[in-house]
Amino acid sequence: YMGRSYRTPTMSSESAIRRLNTITSSIQAQPCSQFSHVNEAPPDEIFKTGIMYRADKDSRKVDLGVGAYRTNEGKPYVLSSVRKAEELIHNNTSLNKEYLPIDGDATFNKLARELLFGKESPAIKENRIFTCQGISGTGSLRVGAEIVASMFPKGTNVLISKPTWGNHMSIFSHARSGVPTKFYRYWDAKGRKLDLSGLLEDLKNAPDRSVVLLHACAHNPTGVDPTKDQWNQIAQLMKQKNHMPFFDIAYQGFATGDLDEDSWAIRHFIEQGFEMIVTQSFAKNFGLYNERVGALHLVCASDKIAAAVLSQVKILIRANYSNPPAHGARVAAAILGNPALLAEWKQELKVMSGRIIEMRKALVDELKRLGTFFHFYCLVGR
Repeated sequence: YMGRSYRTPTMSSESAIRRLNTITSSIQAQPCSQFSHVNEAPPDEIFKTGIMYRADKDSRKVDLGVGAYRTNEGKPYVLSSVRKAEELIHNNTSLNKEYLPIDGDATFNKLARELLFGKESPAIKENRIFTCQGISGTGSLRVGAEIVASMFPKGTNVLISKPTWGNHMSIFSHARSGVPTKFYRYWDAKGRKLDLSGLLEDLKNAPDRSVVLLHACAHNPTGVDPTKDQWNQIAQLMKQKNHMPFFDIAYQGFATGDLDEDSWAIRHFIEQGFEMIVTQSFAKNFGLYNERVGALHLVCASDKIAAAVLSQVKILIRANYSNPPAHGARVAAAILGNPALLAEWKQELKVMSGRIIEMRKALVDELKRLGTFFHFYCLVGR
């Protein structure tokens, strides 16, 4: 500096070290990350409820989270038919741990298809239905959403009931490019019944060739299902609009105790000439919650079309989870393919579904006694 002396300030070694440590700590506290812009998402409400339930020490607690069957003691229940099937699998030394095919266990697929559509289904005999083993209902729905995203015209809407299962919207929104969704009216809160007129009006006003997501039985969360006459009205309107049915069935046999009755709507739509997508879960009716067993079915206009679509679906699966796990599918197949175990499983289904009905009635009776009443009698399967 011209004309004036200048001396650089000095810093003691101790001060320099303290300052260096402060800077270093600041850098360590805020590391450079490619994910620094990502915000923490809120926990899933259903699974969070389960965590809170298990942590709660109050003996009066009631688990209102995941819809899983429980004993009178509130304990998980493993079906007797499932335990016997697992014993058969354990003792079968011919089984191995090799990869399953992309579309899963062929025996399981055949039996799951017959369970849902009926052994005598003309569509099965004509080879117009193909089946892929899925990762329970959720994974099967996700593959179904990818089918809509990749094989339907861009912008095709998926119409979903209001209300619906909490995961439906997320599954379709996370499919490739996001599948656009819209609600159709379903629950008449004032009348506490199905809003059939609103449902039909919304389907009528939707663009032609929309995809309509339908709960085949035990609608989640209302528990209110259309009557057979109402199903027929829905089918006739959808036929006029060329809408594609996308059935989600998670409670076959668990809703009424009758496997054929719970799949009636699906079979009726096939009789009406529809092509359709169907996702099937074995979590509830077999109690195989953590085995993630399910199936995706496509009903096509011809066997040639079914073969072509299956080849493309395999590509979607290969890029997703490659192929499904074996154990749960083997358990289900061992039961469905064994007459004695099949009869035992059907009886267990009737016991479980009947107990749910009895517990619901007991709850309503107690609410009445307390001077409170909710309309539960029309609900099924939940």
